[in-house]
Amino acid sequence: MDQTLPRRFVVSRGLLLGTGAVVAGTLALATLGHKAPVNPASTGAQPLATRDIRFADRDDGAVVVTDARTGGVIEVFVGEEGFVRGAMRGLMRQRRVAQLGPDAPFRLSTWPDGRITLLDTATGNAMELHAFGRTNAEAFLKLLNTEER
Repeated sequence: MDQTLPRRFVVSRGLLLGTGAVVAGTLALATLGHKAPVNPASTGAQPLATRDIRFADRDDGAVVVTDARTGGVIEVFVGEEGFVRGAMRGLMRQRRVAQLGPDAPFRLSTWPDGRITLLDTATGNAMELHAFGRTNAEAFLKLLNTEER
């Protein structure tokens, strides 16, 4: 059995200063990012395209997306079809917690700066969909451009 004492761990001054700079930079960026408006409309920008949509669960577990203006079906998500379905379940949960019904539409918009947002008109919460990656944002963008069935 080796009875040697552990060596003393020495950290250089440069490593400590670099680590401190990274931590300070991260905190600064987080603070600045938190202050940035989520909804571009709050800056006075006008959307390039907008569609008000509703989501409803069917008895078989599918999620039906309809145009809020016409009531026409845009898309039906069956099974575990990823991001759109998961995002909608989260937003609907926020409504249930706030004791709000499913009648108010969600507003899907694209903006001149490339953002794609989904605004819950009932709660005022907005999601920046491009923040979840291009593929996920395009799944919502498809709902904006799809004709009713």
